[in-house]
Amino acid sequence: MTATQPSGTAAPTGPHGSAGAAPPAPIQAVPVRHPGRWIAAILVLLIGIGSIASILQNPNLDLATVGEYLFKPLTIDGVLITIWLTVAAMVMGVLGGILVAVMRLSPNPVLSLSAMLFIWVFRGTPLLLQLIFWGFIGAFIPKIVIGVPFTSVEFWVFTTSDLIPATVAALLALGLNEMAYAAEIVRAGIQSVDHGQTEAAHSLGMSPTKTLRRIVLPQAMRVIIPPMGNETITMLKSTSLVAIVAGDDLMSNIREAYTQNYKIIPLLIVAAIWYLVLTSILSIPQMWLERRYGRGFTGARPTLSARVSTFTQGIALPARTSRALKKESGE
Repeated sequence: MTATQPSGTAAPTGPHGSAGAAPPAPIQAVPVRHPGRWIAAILVLLIGIGSIASILQNPNLDLATVGEYLFKPLTIDGVLITIWLTVAAMVMGVLGGILVAVMRLSPNPVLSLSAMLFIWVFRGTPLLLQLIFWGFIGAFIPKIVIGVPFTSVEFWVFTTSDLIPATVAALLALGLNEMAYAAEIVRAGIQSVDHGQTEAAHSLGMSPTKTLRRIVLPQAMRVIIPPMGNETITMLKSTSLVAIVAGDDLMSNIREAYTQNYKIIPLLIVAAIWYLVLTSILSIPQMWLERRYGRGFTGARPTLSARVSTFTQGIALPARTSRALKKESGE
């Protein structure tokens, strides 16, 4: 006779709850292949290597001249002037831009209209034109007189060309031009902060100036920092236009050198190397400030170490064997 299982009695189950079923096999993760990425990377690498090799083999490169002028006192002096112009113009532009932005947002129509007129003039005309204007301001205003208006009484008289030499003219052109752009950047940052923050600060008895300094600007920095960092790098490169008024910057000194020895390409490469080095250095604090003021917001850029870790994991994952995956799953 065949033994039957009494009704109402549960059938024997396996260790995982299914009647007589074997345990499921471990899930093996199969990474998605991206052959197009590797093909594109190889093509870009080959093009880059070919371009670099072609440039290095060009007889007009004259690496000896590049090495000679790379750290020559003439070049180093120009680099220092370029750095000074960049820092001074950005300080002048940022501080003045904050003032113009506050005036632009003021309910006072005179202040608001004056700020709009300033931005309209200095943002609406080319920087090269402004440099030429300030460089030859002595032809327009030969003397600067301080005295009683509409009378012949004069206290101080200055010759404009002595009061505003080439370097000061370059600084005025760069700083005033940057002030107009910085004002719009700061205005956009201030307007990005919820108006309820200002109302809450005023309800606590904070003055408008303190509210702007302690409440509004710290929150607006997340919006202000990225474009202002780009403006700083742009300012560094815009100092090359100072050569038009002989401002003793890097490009002015390089131009003076190649007009004497006619080695234009090697000396332009020297200038390009220094500009690349300086812009790379400026990019480091910009990235740090962006991460600092972007904490807690979606879309913040990951750190360099996080991006490298993600890249290395993506390379290592396809090389893992099923044995390694089983070991990770606890088998």
